Amino acid sequence: MPGSETSAPFAYDGLDRVIHEKARLGVMTSLAGQPKGLGFADLKRLCGLTDGNLSRHLQVLEEAGFVRIDKSFSGKRPVTTCFLTEKGRKSFLDYLAILEQVVRDAASASKRGQTDLSPKPA
Repeated sequence: MPGSETSAPFAYDGLDRVIHEKARLGVMTSLAGQPKGLGFADLKRLCGLTDGNLSRHLQVLEEAGFVRIDKSFSGKRPVTTCFLTEKGRKSFLDYLAILEQVVRDAASASKRGQTDLSPKPA
């Protein structure tokens, strides 16, 4: 749903800035279909990030309560597994719903050749 329907129909206040950043969007998308989680190396490969960059983005997502990070050992090797939390899953689905609205609005405006900036009728 766009922002204020009459004054700022394209504000899209529901686009969560934590998720909206490109790398974090990639992490959330990667984890969304993995209920058993993904290992750090798999996430790094899927998202095309360096160790440090992925670590920082995971920290931001963890602080927001969107991901859980489990650290363990396999033999003497450390293993880091990342999971989407229930809050993260709900926030991601809400984010996607707003993003779908953005796409619909953009397609509609493009078809109309929108030059009129007045609010469209509900």
